Amino acid sequence: MKHPFLYRNSLSIVFLVLFAFALLAQAYFGWKEQQETYQEHGEYLALSSYLRSGHFVAATFENFQSEFLQMALYVVLTIFLRQVGSAESKSLDEKEEVDREPVNRPDAPSAVKKGGWRLAIYKHSLSLAFLILFICSWIGHLYGSYHSLLEENRLEGKAPIAMRKFLMEPQFWFETFQNWQSEFLSVASIVILSIYLRQKGSPESKPVDSPHMETGK
Repeated sequence: MKHPFLYRNSLSIVFLVLFAFALLAQAYFGWKEQQETYQEHGEYLALSSYLRSGHFVAATFENFQSEFLQMALYVVLTIFLRQVGSAESKSLDEKEEVDREPVNRPDAPSAVKKGGWRLAIYKHSLSLAFLILFICSWIGHLYGSYHSLLEENRLEGKAPIAMRKFLMEPQFWFETFQNWQSEFLSVASIVILSIYLRQKGSPESKPVDSPHMETGK
């Protein structure tokens, strides 16, 4: 190929490296924080034990689920909804390349070539993937948050509670919605700010000389 592997995949590689760094930092500082709680109760928490704990699982999937929900909604809602002047919106009037029916050509994905139910699923595979990832992350958050509370109750000598009762408590839902609202705000920000502001060279921005009310990139 014309360009080396790192150049062709630099965007995903950089974000995966940043993700790994942030996850390791989260694990370390979360462990240090929980160690203080355990020490107050005369116990020691090993890092390996913390990585399997409800506290770490809940904190991790709490963030994952909001991100995947954000992307699932963004992918689906941009099909039907418009924002005049935004680089993140499709045209108000014209059909776009993404709206056309797939054509079976030599370099098309295999699902397009095979057609039928494979193509029907593939046409919505991006939103389906984000939806599945959101559901799995939501379940992971629920599992972690519940077991984190059970461990907290154990340290404090309190009786465990059933999952059904836990779901009626405010803690899990507070954790859930505090993340959702930030994701909705971030999407609204890029949609609205891209009407009036520009970033030369970024595909998420309109050309610098584009009029404010020109919709799309």
